[in-house]
Amino acid sequence: MAGCFRRIVLMVLDSVGIGAMPDAARYGAFDAASDTLGHVLERCPVPLPALERLGLGNIRPLPGVRPQAAPLASYGRCALASEGKDTTTGHWEMAGIVLDPGFPVFPDGFPPALVREFERHVGRGTLGNIAASGTEIIQRLGSVHLRTGWPILYTSADSVFQLAAHESRVPLADLYAMCSAARELCQGPWRVGRVIARPFTGDVAHGFTRTRNRHDFAVPPPDGMLLDQLAAAGVAVHAVGKIHDIFLGRGIASHAAMSSNADGLEKTIAALASRRDGLIFTNLVDFDMLHGHRNDVAGYSRALAECDRGLGHIVDALAADDLLLLTADHGCDPTTPGTDHSREFVPLLAYAPAAAASDLGTRASLADVGQTIAANFGARINAGTSFLAHLVNHRVPNLPPGHAAQIPVGRP
Repeated sequence: MAGCFRRIVLMVLDSVGIGAMPDAARYGAFDAASDTLGHVLERCPVPLPALERLGLGNIRPLPGVRPQAAPLASYGRCALASEGKDTTTGHWEMAGIVLDPGFPVFPDGFPPALVREFERHVGRGTLGNIAASGTEIIQRLGSVHLRTGWPILYTSADSVFQLAAHESRVPLADLYAMCSAARELCQGPWRVGRVIARPFTGDVAHGFTRTRNRHDFAVPPPDGMLLDQLAAAGVAVHAVGKIHDIFLGRGIASHAAMSSNADGLEKTIAALASRRDGLIFTNLVDFDMLHGHRNDVAGYSRALAECDRGLGHIVDALAADDLLLLTADHGCDPTTPGTDHSREFVPLLAYAPAAAASDLGTRASLADVGQTIAANFGARINAGTSFLAHLVNHRVPNLPPGHAAQIPVGRP
């Protein structure tokens, strides 16, 4: 079974959930009513021709997305088997790490002992220490921060220790150093999934705006996850976007930072042009960072259309022995009153030019995605059930190797 596909592209549409999981009510006041993709398309309809032809509408009914009699991709959805609904949890599960229990969360702020120890390490006080929206708390505490130079400390419904500071008041290097110190301190019962630097600019008169100089300090993943196994098997992994940060560079041979979803799509296309084998692993974060957390429904809809156009070009660039996997890591429904992630199923589309489509059903875990990749390259991870056989058993005969099927995805 190994070696069926020479090259795999795994693209994570960050936060593009497809409906609440059965246990969603345990995770927050708005989770059970969340349906990121369905609600965005209902409120702000937008054509998605590439995703439609791939079979997005075959997963479940979606406003304006027609199911296909003969979709190009195999289709289904994945549950999260892990406790949690955040970036690290979702990506780790893809790599074969199922968290139970999940990372600790701090709805009432961080313990005083941890905060005191952090302040001692960085030599300054902190502001906030509450669960809050990042855009709201910098407006509320930004003026005090400018006067004192103390960073704004906050968390969310996820396991995150976030530090916000104005770029003119606290240089980026200093903010990153404070976050590095926090990462070292957040161990044991305080082992948060991510410490995040949240720099911002602006002033009191005109308001404050977060910049793209965010940096994530992730907790090290356990040994044996997907990228470790691929590296041991000699499979080159090229990461696009924040994948490198999430996995601390482990098992990653090369990576490209991105400034936007459009840039991430372009860099994925460039990677297809320069790398003929291995795994290309891309995260498109704008859905989550710019639109989901900011309740920006129209912006989320525009981002879906932008992604759809890019996917048309990616599909055109695939060879016959390539596999494109599309999924997400959690939800972040911008139509709900809250600004946190949401506990949702995530879509799954698996397109190979040399394979006909099949119904992959509801997968019990996102680890199925990682196990499929591992199986293709002759490796194995600790969780998940591969669906590689579904794709191999539906191969199209007589398609010349190295040549993609000619399909007008995403074109007028």
